[in-house]
Amino acid sequence: MERRRPPQTEEGWYVLHDFRSIDWDAWRNAPERRRSQAIDDGIDYLTACEAVDDAEAGDSATFSVLGHKADLLVLHLRPTLADIDTLERRFEQTALAEFTERADSYLSVTEVSGYMSEDYFDEDSEVEDAGLERYIESRLKPEIPDSDFLSFYPMSKRRGPDHNWYELPFDERADYLANHGEIGKDYAGRVTQIISGSVGLDDFEWGVTLFGDDPMDVKELLYEMRFDPSSSRFAEFGRFLSARRFPPADLATFLAGERVPAEGDGNPHHGGDAEGHHGGSGGHHHGDDATSGHGDESGGIRDELEDEGIYAGQPHGEDVHAVVLYSAADSDDLFEEVDGYRENFDHYDTHVKTAVYEAQDEDSETAVVSLWETDRAANTAAGFLAELPDVVRQAGDDEDDSWGTMGMFYTVEPEHRSDFVGTFDDVGGVLADMDGHRKTDLLVNREDENDMFIASRWDSREDAMAFFRSDAFSETVEFGRDVLADRPRHVFLA
Repeated sequence: MERRRPPQTEEGWYVLHDFRSIDWDAWRNAPERRRSQAIDDGIDYLTACEAVDDAEAGDSATFSVLGHKADLLVLHLRPTLADIDTLERRFEQTALAEFTERADSYLSVTEVSGYMSEDYFDEDSEVEDAGLERYIESRLKPEIPDSDFLSFYPMSKRRGPDHNWYELPFDERADYLANHGEIGKDYAGRVTQIISGSVGLDDFEWGVTLFGDDPMDVKELLYEMRFDPSSSRFAEFGRFLSARRFPPADLATFLAGERVPAEGDGNPHHGGDAEGHHGGSGGHHHGDDATSGHGDESGGIRDELEDEGIYAGQPHGEDVHAVVLYSAADSDDLFEEVDGYRENFDHYDTHVKTAVYEAQDEDSETAVVSLWETDRAANTAAGFLAELPDVVRQAGDDEDDSWGTMGMFYTVEPEHRSDFVGTFDDVGGVLADMDGHRKTDLLVNREDENDMFIASRWDSREDAMAFFRSDAFSETVEFGRDVLADRPRHVFLA
């Protein structure tokens, strides 16, 4: 008898969906002193959870549950079961707990599987795709998206006489999931997911948590996926619970039966970031994956350049963040893929720009540049841009033996374009003779030939800094004052 090959998995953070019902009769009949204490304790507990005061990492969020199944959801992600266990018991010590009963709960753990990348689990294979590595990290250690609406349900794969998921060969299962994931791409930027495995932890095999600002986006996605064979033949679902996020400070408003989030809050939980990525793990895929952001590590470089009198801000202002990936794919095919993502990105106010830049050197890769108003949005966008065809690297990814810098968005006056390109060729000759210089490319926006950036690679940061202090660089900056339509912005990605 042939035993089917299971996919390998790697686990990340534990996830607890803690559903609570309020004893409304007890709440209405309680003296004001007890209710005030319960509100104070509840706000302190929920605020501390969302600040992750109890652990080294993780995330938490608070939701008002719609319908009769529960009233309150506290969603926790933490590195260990001990962290989750402590949070459960700590809540029971609050005065708020006296007015609640646990209506339901679901315990699971974030995971990635071999359906997504077998190379990741191959000890003899090195995963060189930095975008894939970042995506995997975002799956294992996600942030809870800043979305208004949540839909949670558990699910398993069917083991019936006619359709048995676990009897299918590995490759056939992988194909089903890949096709299933293609549907989610159309909802990138609108629906975000956290998928967590629960075999041996709870009653079903996975927990699915979907996030979006428009509940109809979630409904339409799930409806469309019902017709995909991965769902129609092989999926079995538990009950669905829907909820709306609100800040802990609005707990009193919630318990008073008033609108949450309270009007005038400024909706502190809604950041409008494009979240994560699309792909399949553990049995299905719905939209994007929540992802964790990474801070800007180049502040010291910018400070050093400012000391030299060189503007070292981020593109188009200090609050704009850039993602740059390089692809060896055909430029036309790449542009078509990017244009599809861009339509979804435009749903978010934090999206500034996404474009394809072509190198003038035929031997160099094409670049995809995506600009966002927040670091988190840029990093989450990087997650699913990494699945563009033939991505070879991402600017800013650490490499043991080199250092990267980019001068981005040289917007050239049309009448001076040829002058700018000619000057670049002259500077390129200077660079070729400099110690530590590896390669420099001029890339042009395929939709606007006057929008360019220059990408360089050096042996070390010190080598790059030597160029910025050189007379050749000073002369180039002076020349740029006459031919550029806007001040050049420099981004340094080590």
